[in-house]
Amino acid sequence: MTHFIQSLGAHALDELGRLGRLGLFFCHMLRGLWRPPGKFSFVVKQVWFIGTKSLFVVGFTGAFTGMVLALQGYYTLAKFGSEGLLGSAVALSIIRELGPVLSALMVTGRAGSAMCAELGIMRIDEQIDALECMAIDPHAYLVTPRLIASLIALPLLTAFFDVVGMASGYVIGVQLLGVNEGAYIEGMRKSVQWADVHMGIVKSICFSVIMIWISTYKGFFTGVDEGSYGPEQVSRATTDAVVLSSISILVGNYVVTSLLL
Repeated sequence: MTHFIQSLGAHALDELGRLGRLGLFFCHMLRGLWRPPGKFSFVVKQVWFIGTKSLFVVGFTGAFTGMVLALQGYYTLAKFGSEGLLGSAVALSIIRELGPVLSALMVTGRAGSAMCAELGIMRIDEQIDALECMAIDPHAYLVTPRLIASLIALPLLTAFFDVVGMASGYVIGVQLLGVNEGAYIEGMRKSVQWADVHMGIVKSICFSVIMIWISTYKGFFTGVDEGSYGPEQVSRATTDAVVLSSISILVGNYVVTSLLL
């Protein structure tokens, strides 16, 4: 019984230590925003990597999300004779919820996993240790530029998702299902307020921070807890980064929604 209590306490202390390290990593990541900037070209490269290279997957997801919303919304609203509200339903669903969340999840799966693996390889190759030996802050050099790039790229990707989703919903609702074009567009115009757009922007910014924070943290400390460094630790860290980032985005979506409603 004594051994069980000791092991339970040791496990609790280990978890508290990891939480503290996660919090310190977040502070170091934000501190880099007020330090002398690194190479501007590196930030531009990350914007291209996170944003431009994610356009296809985000646009593809947005297109079929809008189509499904239009189909489901039409057959639901038709039961109440309210097909004219289809534009409002599609626009609000995409702008307030689906646009920021699905864009963040797609970028996490494509870019977040890659960043985690890259930093993990740098850790096992001792490149991060080499930066510290040269008195270069690895957080400001490796993590903060990715944060800046994500804060630029993800809101733009979310806006792209919104436009593609509403356009595809228009094609399905108006061209395929025969909803009145004027009613569809006017419904979107009247129902969407600045508060809805503001909520989508705030969510995309919060999700940017969550994605970079967890993905880079997992890569930065690859193998540290296990005490061994190899390909297995990199793959495990990458998997954990995607899973934890996705769960955190969903939880964060609820928190932000509850605060802004």
